[in-house]
Amino acid sequence: MAVIWGLDLREMQWGKFKSSYMFNTTYYLRRTKMIIYQCAMILCVCSESVGTAALSDYVDQQSFIESLDGNAAVHNDDIVGIASYNIFVGVAIATIFGAAFFFDLFWPERHESASVHLAWKICAVIVSGMALADAIGMSVIVASRGAYVTGVSHEQAQFLLDQYHKPPLSYKHDAECVASVVLLWLGWVSTVASTFILFASHAHDAKFGPFAAHSSKAEVESVEMALEAAVTRPTAARTYTEA
Repeated sequence: MAVIWGLDLREMQWGKFKSSYMFNTTYYLRRTKMIIYQCAMILCVCSESVGTAALSDYVDQQSFIESLDGNAAVHNDDIVGIASYNIFVGVAIATIFGAAFFFDLFWPERHESASVHLAWKICAVIVSGMALADAIGMSVIVASRGAYVTGVSHEQAQFLLDQYHKPPLSYKHDAECVASVVLLWLGWVSTVASTFILFASHAHDAKFGPFAAHSSKAEVESVEMALEAAVTRPTAARTYTEA
């Protein structure tokens, strides 16, 4: 297979997803990176997904009520805006630390220039700041704000709302909004932890290379042999079956 940006695409093997390889201790901070990077991605994407469900509910509520009464106007731009930003943040974090996860999984011994290391660090810091702004903004909006109806009397507004039972006008009473905030804060903590781990890993790689201090040449060769066996065994089995 081709070599792109110095990365041999033949290294992209299903066998590397085995826990014995993914969580080995041959490489510096490997287990920590595999776990924390995934936590950052999964938690932020889950927050994004739950927030998108809440966003959809409030947009549908607005469309339904305004279709019943042309004078009614539902105001929910705050939750729509922050939930939309949350989607962007989730995608950004999944892109940066998803790439870091797969690069470390498939090419743990790759060489990266100082400029590439700097780019990784800048991106990690930026998405951490974006996630913090997102978490603060969503927390404030969910805790203190809510949708409201104008253009009609209070009685008519209540009648219209009764025709569409969910979501509640107060965001803090909506389970999806609250869940999105909780997941987002957990995702931000994981993102910050991932950023520190990335910095520490790059500092170690620059001085000592990708291997852990305790790793011997024999351990490295053992990991490579185990990976090769895991990849070639299924091929051999298929050949035997076809024969």
